Amino acid sequence: QLQLVESGGGLVQPGGSLRLSCSASGFTLNVYHIGWFRQAPGKEREGVSCISLNGGSTNYADSVKGRFTISRDNAKNTVYLQMNNLEPEDTAVYYCATPDPFRQCVLYPSAMKYWGKGTLVTVSS
Repeated sequence: QLQLVESGGGLVQPGGSLRLSCSASGFTLNVYHIGWFRQAPGKEREGVSCISLNGGSTNYADSVKGRFTISRDNAKNTVYLQMNNLEPEDTAVYYCATPDPFRQCVLYPSAMKYWGKGTLVTVSS
């Protein structure tokens, strides 16, 4: 069973930064395109960013472009989301997710098959 585990969430002031990590146990991530998604209180889950197998292709939701950067280190079996200049509107539970092996990641939660349990990011002064 594919298991994804997110870490790195926490409380940060507006304008601050956090780096989230998504790791896997028992299998290799390098055959999976990976996405980050988030769900704010009272809102639907939304796509944040996707990265291709080798990291050569990325895409972002308009709301995070220029502030967030997705990357991966396949040797460490980990995908990262660097979040800079955080805003209160970024407060949410952040999830990493993936479709079946080699299937492209898209920023639609319904297209993803495997999910982590999420990590909470709170942006507040």
